[in-house]
Amino acid sequence: MRERRGSAICPAMLVYRPSWKRKMAGWSLLALGVAGLILPVMNGTLFLLLGIFVLREQHAWSQRALGWCHARWPARVDSLGALEKQMVERGRGWAGRLRWGFRRP
Repeated sequence: MRERRGSAICPAMLVYRPSWKRKMAGWSLLALGVAGLILPVMNGTLFLLLGIFVLREQHAWSQRALGWCHARWPARVDSLGALEKQMVERGRGWAGRLRWGFRRP
């Protein structure tokens, strides 16, 4: 694979982490985004960008799209990555507390 001009991510260095949960969430967000582009009551671009962000480790096209978004809005994409990291850490903390609460005596 060759690197595209203007791409922030080299396709030869893609890392795929397949997960059916992420794929389902990402495709659902993309479907909401398409519906939001048609319906006047919701913002479709927000859901499209979130769907691309969730699918970034699932498909090469989503990594290229996220690379384009990062080149255009670097601070926003970085803050979205930091928010995801914070939410993952928070979820791990909640899971640990739940396991501790349901442990056997």
